[in-house]
Amino acid sequence: MIKINRRQQKAFFYKGGQLVGVSKISSGDEDHDTPPGAYKISEKSKDHRSSLYGVFKDAAGNTIDDDVDIRLKKIPAGATFVRAPMPNFMRFNGGVGMHTGYLPGYAASHGCVRMPHHMSTKFFENVQVGTPVIVE
Repeated sequence: MIKINRRQQKAFFYKGGQLVGVSKISSGDEDHDTPPGAYKISEKSKDHRSSLYGVFKDAAGNTIDDDVDIRLKKIPAGATFVRAPMPNFMRFNGGVGMHTGYLPGYAASHGCVRMPHHMSTKFFENVQVGTPVIVE
């Protein structure tokens, strides 16, 4: 079982009722909450990419916008949308999951639970589809 504590910005991994891992996290910011509740891991994807968030790059490969929600911004002429990488993605609620990402020390994501790469790797290697996830 995994417990996500949004107030503490930590994820706790339990096996057989015993705490076996703790990770710092960055959960959803005030505009993109990580919804509290009881869930289960429904998908694991080692090299996942976001379908909604990413960057726009021009024809030369230069980033021209580094904070794109494709639902809100139109792709500029001559540009391409590059989907944000979400390594070690562990989906547990619709489009929300745990994955490798930047941790600024506070809730800052679009709803997902970001973890340091070494911890997302450990969690990814040890969870199964069906593992319970509690978000509090």
